[in-house]
Amino acid sequence: MSLRFVVLLAGSLLAGCASVPPAALPGREQIREFALEARFALRITLPDQAAQSSGGRLSWEHRNGGDRVLVANPLGYGVAEIDTTPTLSRLRTANGEIHESPDADGLMEEVTGQRLPITRLPAWLLGRSDGTAEISKDSYNRPARLREAGWQIDYAYDDEAPTALPARLTLSRDGEIELRLRIEEWKENP
Repeated sequence: MSLRFVVLLAGSLLAGCASVPPAALPGREQIREFALEARFALRITLPDQAAQSSGGRLSWEHRNGGDRVLVANPLGYGVAEIDTTPTLSRLRTANGEIHESPDADGLMEEVTGQRLPITRLPAWLLGRSDGTAEISKDSYNRPARLREAGWQIDYAYDDEAPTALPARLTLSRDGEIELRLRIEEWKENP
């Protein structure tokens, strides 16, 4: 797995079936801090290049206005760690390389060649927008599809509760990038 591909994968991530019953969690609008454990599958199809696929595990903690994402291969070996704060983003690879930037989206573009929506992902995981998204709801009034900034996020739930958090997400952009997340655990206020 190339560093560029792993970083692209890590950047596309920052993301959760609940260990606490979904009904015990507050509605998505009240959640400010969370942690999750997920499996992911990523497929990148760039013009004039063979498609690349990868998968693995993701541990993500979002709190105090920052994020910490640990990306591991399917066997659980860490391949990248991303830490973001409002003023600094840092990416560390398993081989010890460190990349820093005051702009998380810019850091991903610098390392991977792709401008990735790192700063929007925490809101998107919960079906939220900065006010510019088109959001479709399901019959329980939960986010079913969100479109914003050229990205489409599709949500699926394991539970019929109106307050349930998504168990599966598919994030895609222009047929070039597709990231599938299977969230195994959501935790509020980690």
